Amino acid sequence: MAKGIYKRGNVWWIRYAGLDGQIDYASSGSSRYKDAEALLLQRKQSIKEGKQPETKKIVNYSFNELIAEYLKWAERQRCFKSKVYLIKQLVDTFGRLPLRRFNTMLVEQYQTERLQRGNKPATVNRLLATLKHAFTKAVEWDMVEEEVLKRVRKVKFLEENNRRLRYLSKEECQSFVKACDPHLRPIVITALNTGMRKGEILSLKWDNVDLKHGFILLDITKNGERREVPINNTLRNILQGITRRLDVPHVFHDNITGKPYKDVKRSFTSACKRAGIRDFKFHDMRHTFASHLVMAGVDITTVKELLGHQDLKMTLRYAHLAPSHKVKAVDILDGTINGKVNYTKTIQFGNLEEGLNGIQETGTA
Repeated sequence: MAKGIYKRGNVWWIRYAGLDGQIDYASSGSSRYKDAEALLLQRKQSIKEGKQPETKKIVNYSFNELIAEYLKWAERQRCFKSKVYLIKQLVDTFGRLPLRRFNTMLVEQYQTERLQRGNKPATVNRLLATLKHAFTKAVEWDMVEEEVLKRVRKVKFLEENNRRLRYLSKEECQSFVKACDPHLRPIVITALNTGMRKGEILSLKWDNVDLKHGFILLDITKNGERREVPINNTLRNILQGITRRLDVPHVFHDNITGKPYKDVKRSFTSACKRAGIRDFKFHDMRHTFASHLVMAGVDITTVKELLGHQDLKMTLRYAHLAPSHKVKAVDILDGTINGKVNYTKTIQFGNLEEGLNGIQETGTA
């Protein structure tokens, strides 16, 4: 690769010293390396002849104008709906601001402001990541100079604390399910028995439910991969009890409008109050699902597959709930070295609706 040629995204860029000795940057506007190489040779030849190459002048675009183009591009992404929510918040703050006005201090002040509003570091980081990516595209689209992007990129992400692990006990599960409104109860039971995310549950369609073979097929998950979720007896009974309408493809929907629920936050909060459960969110049912599996002796790798985690590190947060796994490990070694019979264990997944009391184990020593 020739000196002075580099790639940003899918577009090749060039840099060279002008007649005044200042380093100039220019986009080739192409994803082909040869186009950038030809442009660089042309600019250098002009400088040798004592001519300052004409550079494209970038209009002083506003943040609103950038976002208008960015939204068109973002429609192709899997996370478009959640990204729109983040973009709206950025527009509310920076809408009319010219792109050239962005600098490190401005963005860091925005971080501080969001924290003072009570936003968590993870939320602020998602906003910053969206802002940085929007400016990356702005440079590729010749809407702002690369120097502005460098100033925005200097802003560091905040340290996140993702160690929160709130899950319900067996008794709490039982009382919580009983406290749910009729429309919420099957949604909660589905969450407790599958560990599926809220978005996956609320958007679930009957075409993805195979009661005959006992699994739910998620075509597009958060990680962009297909995932098969087993259906146990409790969930099977719940799903079979739901009246299916031929004109409504979604499993969980408003009986009056026929439209899927966008959120169940209000009814979920009311159920928590009636059951006397505090500091509990919808996503914590996913933690409840995983935690009780681990405590029942299910191996971490299986839990990882059921949750659809790409990285085992995400699943290892539940490992401390199975302190006996080390004891079992050395017992196996004892059997291997000393010839003793090992203890084997199988897990059967039972009725989470009954407070997760249906998880049973059988063993032979």
